[in-house]
Amino acid sequence: MTTRSHPRWVTAFLDSAPEHHQHGVGFWQGATGYALSPPRGEHEEFATLLPPDGDAFLRVQRLQSGPDRVHLDLHVADPRAAADAAVVAGAVELVDRGHVVLASPGGLVFCFVDSPASVRPSATVHPGGSAARVDQVAIDVPRASYDAELAFWRTLTGWREHQSSIAAHFRFLLPPDGQPLGLLLQRLDEEDGPLRAHLDWGTTDRAAETERHLALGARVLAVHSHWTVLTDPVGRTYCLTDADPG
Repeated sequence: MTTRSHPRWVTAFLDSAPEHHQHGVGFWQGATGYALSPPRGEHEEFATLLPPDGDAFLRVQRLQSGPDRVHLDLHVADPRAAADAAVVAGAVELVDRGHVVLASPGGLVFCFVDSPASVRPSATVHPGGSAARVDQVAIDVPRASYDAELAFWRTLTGWREHQSSIAAHFRFLLPPDGQPLGLLLQRLDEEDGPLRAHLDWGTTDRAAETERHLALGARVLAVHSHWTVLTDPVGRTYCLTDADPG
């Protein structure tokens, strides 16, 4: 893929089942401290979480059917050309609506769009002094498809790969300076099954941020040495980490 096909910005979409979409959106507004744009789309199914500074990188979508998920929008100069190159790399094209919807070799949905964005928002400082920002999308991959999926996203983004010093089953793809979201490819213990994705936050005070999220309705699933796994009130998994949110 050429550099023109590599993403110059990445947006994460929180896609929610219709029956609890509003509840989920309310939690993520509270957790991020971001405002919510007016709805848009044919069925008013899309909205943007608006940071107080910088360009938006988190959006929400009310699905017509199906379970909650996270998908990515990759902002490129030429979505059609980027999609053609992605198919060569192993993606499956699903639909072209001006923005092109595809799935990775393992089935993770993503889109190529041409919406401009360039200024990464600052971390939000919350009452009590802790600062946090969603800073990474983790793609959770069963062992059988891990190597192929990692190679695909490395080719798709053109980003530098970095081996984690914390966990052997983590590989980071590091974006250019100024982009809001990096990628983590996490190899699961399960041999096969569907891919999924979740959001990771960087925090300056993980314990304080955990308490703040619990007060908003989150639930802790597990606490590790460098990250805490939670679910939001509708059951969507995400992590708070010790990564620098700035």
